[in-house]
Amino acid sequence: MLVLLPPSEGKTAPATGDAVDLSLLTSPELTEHRERVLDALARVSAQPDALDVLHVGASLAEEVRRGATIREQPASPAAHVYTGVLYAAAGLASAHDDAASDRARLDDVRVVSALWGVVAPSDLIPAYRLSMGVDLPGVGPLARSWREPLAKALDARAEGDVVVDCRSATYAAAWRPPTSAVHVPVTVLREHAGRRAVVSHHAKHTRGVLVGHLLRREGAPPTTAEGLLDAARELVGTTVDRRRVVAAELVPGARGSLRLELVVVDAP
Repeated sequence: MLVLLPPSEGKTAPATGDAVDLSLLTSPELTEHRERVLDALARVSAQPDALDVLHVGASLAEEVRRGATIREQPASPAAHVYTGVLYAAAGLASAHDDAASDRARLDDVRVVSALWGVVAPSDLIPAYRLSMGVDLPGVGPLARSWREPLAKALDARAEGDVVVDCRSATYAAAWRPPTSAVHVPVTVLREHAGRRAVVSHHAKHTRGVLVGHLLRREGAPPTTAEGLLDAARELVGTTVDRRRVVAAELVPGARGSLRLELVVVDAP
């Protein structure tokens, strides 16, 4: 099993800690491109038009300014830096802080990042402000720039395994699993008055619930789409944060692929 997550928009900046050491991050073959993107982000963050280039509002000006000294900023485990609905629902930080023997399944998780390419939950990184949809001066469109490096880093890891894809479309554009992998994007539908519709906020939460379940359930992690479906169906009937999972289904996707659909209803 390989679980792919998008980074959270909100990030918790570590108060203390050593600066990031790129040589210690997961997938060291990405170091050269990480260096390039890191340097480009530092240059842009120090420019007067940084907010426009990075497509962020004035309320994030302080976060952007920190990017100019990104190499000196304190770093913490990615499981603590990334925050937000999906990460809270998955309980990634608490899973990381459990005893090492209980954290083994975190090795199956990768966060796809515009700055780092991919990181594992235990990788030590600083908070940063950079989206995969940015056309970064000196690098170009980030999703396109990461495709070849990420293929070298992830294709072999995904081969013959099931890839549980919780990424948004922006981050999915940076790497597509090889045909030798079973690629299963996760979609969440909200059922109301007999109708089902795709949702966004509910989707983040429910994907997080699924990820947390996959990390903590007993038994071996799934390696096939059918095994993933069986694991997802263990959530049917459960209620988390006033939402109840009522169905889990595998449905045909594009080009003969499969998609895992989770259906939720508002619980009283």
